[in-house]
Amino acid sequence: MRLFTSAALGVSLLALASASATAATPPISLSIDAGKPGATIDRHIFGQFAEHLGHGVYGGVWVGKDSSIPNTRGIRNDVVAALKAIKVPDVRWPGGCYADSYHWRDGVGPDRKTRVNTAWGNVVDPNTFGTDEYMDFINQIGSEAYVSLNIGSGTVGEAQDWMEYMTADQPTTLQQERAKNGHPAPYNVPFMGIGNESWDCGGLMTPDEYTAELRRYARFVGSYNPKEPTMKIAVGPGTDDTTWTDAVMKTWKERRGWSFDFQGLSLHSYTVYDGWPPHMPSTDFDKTAYAHVLKETLKMGPLIDKQSAVMDKYDPDKKVALVVDEWGAWLAPTPGSNPAFLMQQNTQRDAVLAALNLNIFARHADRVRMANIAQMVNVLQAMILTDGPKMVLTPTYHVFKMYVPFQDATIIPVTYDAGTYTQGDTTLPRLDAIAAKGKDGKIWLSLTNLDPDQPLEVDAAALGFKASAATGQTLTAPKVDSLNDFDHPDTVTPKPISGKLKNGAIVLTLPPASVTVVSLEP
Repeated sequence: MRLFTSAALGVSLLALASASATAATPPISLSIDAGKPGATIDRHIFGQFAEHLGHGVYGGVWVGKDSSIPNTRGIRNDVVAALKAIKVPDVRWPGGCYADSYHWRDGVGPDRKTRVNTAWGNVVDPNTFGTDEYMDFINQIGSEAYVSLNIGSGTVGEAQDWMEYMTADQPTTLQQERAKNGHPAPYNVPFMGIGNESWDCGGLMTPDEYTAELRRYARFVGSYNPKEPTMKIAVGPGTDDTTWTDAVMKTWKERRGWSFDFQGLSLHSYTVYDGWPPHMPSTDFDKTAYAHVLKETLKMGPLIDKQSAVMDKYDPDKKVALVVDEWGAWLAPTPGSNPAFLMQQNTQRDAVLAALNLNIFARHADRVRMANIAQMVNVLQAMILTDGPKMVLTPTYHVFKMYVPFQDATIIPVTYDAGTYTQGDTTLPRLDAIAAKGKDGKIWLSLTNLDPDQPLEVDAAALGFKASAATGQTLTAPKVDSLNDFDHPDTVTPKPISGKLKNGAIVLTLPPASVTVVSLEP
């Protein structure tokens, strides 16, 4: 049994969901205090990740200008429209492990170089989607750029040239080359990753080896446009071991100055149950597998706490953001697909998993100020699946859309006894919740019922705010492994939900295994 604190609001919220559902479990009392605002939930925790991996870019985003699939300058119109609707704040590109094999010059200008993608399946990458196409895509969806530098097989000079090509606003040779390629105005690169997983696929470096590289890249590589500075993000840990974090943060503390600094430290953590390689099926699983995977994903909270404690030792003012720029469910590949393409289906379990992680990030908003789910289209826990001209939105996509009001909202503490749900030898909290005051001035509440069998009533008492109703959406499904496919795209979609004041409380009922987001109405 766990007690969560995130703030207190001022209204009794007894449950949320279908009018016909009758909760068979004891109600949960929830208290929100609108008078005690916390940190800002940075919109960048809702970031995305697009790697040259499988059909993540080619077929998922890029189809080419001559494709019969409707596109704008080669970029799929349907995917663009879907991503605009969830207000994607940033897209990390070109990787991932691919980034440390990527040479930017292969993908600019009229003559592109084809390369073997040695990171993912040894397939040929035509480099028709390069820097200018990526920036066009970013612009089309209304997002921002997060580029990953190649420090594994690249050089400082190559990285300098890439940043100059993208950001220079003076008539340098590289600026003129960019203009010749059709883009005279400089691009804005708000985020720059200094390598990727340098402890593994990015170079098998030791902490000392990486910090030596970090000092050089952070010193010499950055934006060439003083009006548009770049946030530099160092490679952080990929496990709960703190040795790497300690070394990088010690370097930041000892060497930080006018010539060396970085503003973010990455953290990679996937939900992988029962060892590597990932083998839990993404479809046709039972409630035991459902519980095992969610139990695993909840380890994200203690992991952030452990790594943040080391960061606090060197950075008590939290100047350096913890950037969880790879997270999500890593499951067994879809049967019949190329296993190197990391294609997996996306179910209601993934929707619940996404909500749990987003809630964890929000509760750590003072340190976690950026995150990128892996990945955006057709790879791992994707927002979107495509097959030729067909496109389908996943349950995870719908969670991100429901959570749009939490972008740049102010976290409000919520206190509740979460209760417990037990499946076999696995015990989970029954409820997970966050509250925030949105930029629209409304109080928003997210409630996730982890129990796949029973609806759940929530009795929420709000302090400092008088509510008479709650309206919003709930995402539920017939089964925990229900999914959307090209023949049945609407099996899992949000439904309207509302609650009314009754005996001093707003009464709503949460369906089993559901994610619900409502605003409290005065």
